Amino acid sequence: MTTPDHSPLGKTTVYSSHYDPGLLFPIPRQANRGQLGLEDRALPFHGVDIWNAYELSWLDPLGCPQVALAEFRVPASSPHIIESKSFKLYLNSFSQEPMADADSLQAMLARDLSAAAGAPVEVVLRPARCSQISLADMDGTLLDQLGVRIDSYGPPQAELLQRKEGHEDSVVEETLVSDLLRSNCPVTGQPDWGTVQIRYRGAPIDHASVLRYIVSFREHSDFHEHCVERIWLDLQQRCQPQSLSVYARYTRRGGLDINPYRSSGLEAAPEIRTARQ
Repeated sequence: MTTPDHSPLGKTTVYSSHYDPGLLFPIPRQANRGQLGLEDRALPFHGVDIWNAYELSWLDPLGCPQVALAEFRVPASSPHIIESKSFKLYLNSFSQEPMADADSLQAMLARDLSAAAGAPVEVVLRPARCSQISLADMDGTLLDQLGVRIDSYGPPQAELLQRKEGHEDSVVEETLVSDLLRSNCPVTGQPDWGTVQIRYRGAPIDHASVLRYIVSFREHSDFHEHCVERIWLDLQQRCQPQSLSVYARYTRRGGLDINPYRSSGLEAAPEIRTARQ
């Protein structure tokens, strides 16, 4: 079975310390995308899910533990996402596994994760040193101090999104940012916290309506990837921008953070790590 209820999420689990690719639990994207009306047509966006792992260790040929930071890029076109706890269990299974070198580990990770996702997954390993990490704010106009009255916290309400009244014939390019994105794991109910960046070109979108809409995810239960796809689709359908990208940087849980990016164009997701990551 490939539904979240059959995954290890929310269940007592034995942590294997030896390599086991069978721990990876793929979940079809199509079930959630069908709820968004995407089941019978090509995806209207391009994108990637960027995972960062902070708890990766293995043994070198002398038996000495090694550690690294890892980045994984799963294409949005892949038929499966990988359930996050199974991902953590899989990474932990390398903890007592001897590897010839980091390149061998990187190749093994790419092979196993690509098989689980059903599409090529890019893997990069980096030294776990501060010199390898820089923090920055996501650029754009911060919406969080608008002083907007809010009374809707879920489920998400697309009808909250509005173009700026009286400016429907104008065309602007702007980037909006909020640190107030919060949703919940659909299996455990644990909160997922994130920063979301919306970049678009088109008729001006009312900033207060965007903030109200983002906050309406606060009691919504869904995976990170599907929340971002819902945001992209709702903005596209309600506000009809000429171009649109939505990028969420979520805080880590279980040694992993997940950062989905969806765009009407082919530009790459910005390289960034926020203060909460």
